[in-house]
Amino acid sequence: MGKLFGTDGIRGKANVYPITPETALRVGKAIAHVFGTQGKTAPKVVIGKDTRLSGYMLETALTSGLVGMGASVLEIGPMPTPSVAHLTRSMCADCGIMITASHNPSSDNGIKIFSSDGYKLPDEIENKIEQYILASEKGNDLVGSDQIGKAYRIDDARGRYIEFAKSSIRNTSLRGIKAVLDCANGAAYSIAPLILRELGVEVITEAINPDGFNINADCGATHPENVAALVKKHGADIGISLDGDADRVIFCDDCGDVVNGDRIMGLCALDYKARGRLSSNAIAVTSMSNLGLLAAMKQAGINVEITQVGDRYVIERMREKNINLGGEQSGHLIFLDYATTGDGIISALHVLRLMKQKGRSLRDMADFMEEYPQKLASIPVKAKIPLADLPLLTSTMTEAEKALNGAGRINVRYSGTENKIRVLVEARSVSDVEYWQKKLTDAVNKELC
Repeated sequence: MGKLFGTDGIRGKANVYPITPETALRVGKAIAHVFGTQGKTAPKVVIGKDTRLSGYMLETALTSGLVGMGASVLEIGPMPTPSVAHLTRSMCADCGIMITASHNPSSDNGIKIFSSDGYKLPDEIENKIEQYILASEKGNDLVGSDQIGKAYRIDDARGRYIEFAKSSIRNTSLRGIKAVLDCANGAAYSIAPLILRELGVEVITEAINPDGFNINADCGATHPENVAALVKKHGADIGISLDGDADRVIFCDDCGDVVNGDRIMGLCALDYKARGRLSSNAIAVTSMSNLGLLAAMKQAGINVEITQVGDRYVIERMREKNINLGGEQSGHLIFLDYATTGDGIISALHVLRLMKQKGRSLRDMADFMEEYPQKLASIPVKAKIPLADLPLLTSTMTEAEKALNGAGRINVRYSGTENKIRVLVEARSVSDVEYWQKKLTDAVNKELC
């Protein structure tokens, strides 16, 4: 067995190591061991999942490992990732588990783990779990037959999260707004339309019929063009595209133009600052955020903390610096006053509330920044060779940085969840972006593909 945890839990191809029932069983045992303080207590664990068929297999195996070690398991069924984080806190559980591969295809799956406070696990806890899994098992790991745990189905989990999400905007009426909502045939397929309709939104739904295989299939946050077309067709005010586990969201305006996470963070930051609610007068973003956002925030007198890519790193910085707003261009938006992780539904509610209270369109509110031309390529690779060992790619990167001379940037990194390398180029002119994107991808293809 190799290293299990990546940047967002354990992830891979379903029914291929490590996403197998055997490994899931061991993960369940390890979680019970670590969160049960080395066997001294029996932990309580919340388990949710998205709509992938393989989720049933993993849920059963995880539950078996947990109850075999004496843990109590609270099963909430198909629910968004942020609902697991919330319910872990509100039900005083020792940890929460979400079975999902987020925006990946249905053939993938994964295991995300949350601490009792609703935040993703720190590295040291992941390491303890991993060490226990990878160690040879002993015959006395399991508890006695009179100490076996029990699994419970939490029938009112949906209602608990619905009220929590609505309370983040104080149950503000959103009547008069017409929205197209794409649920990616994923975890929010049922709950997201309910929440918007309860608050008065006229909702046109898309991708709300999961069959175990169609999650993220040409729909959701990775395909916002679907919602864009429907917004124009139905004359809607806004389009909302969630991903498979609903922890991220991409919007489009009433003209069908995509509005990414950078613009949403910026317009929310301007509103927070105007209302005196922007803690530490700062937002936290990743190195993938557009330079135009940084320039607009500087002009508004708002500081910007920049982290490496990954919502966990954004959240770590937010907690460290007492920042209550942050996220990623890809749509992981964190409203730390309400949620401990990215929450696509809560993010959508805050944008809709702003539209309603200000009487302004999303297009108008998002027009606060000049976006630099930017292009991102995701290229499959055979192996993740350290960049320092790729002379052609590193020399091309150095050449590009020197040529752009501060009037643009490049970002080359491996995906933390897939066997891909991501190549981002941003510059003041489209021609510069195209030129350096081609040179860098050519180097990648020669050395890695």
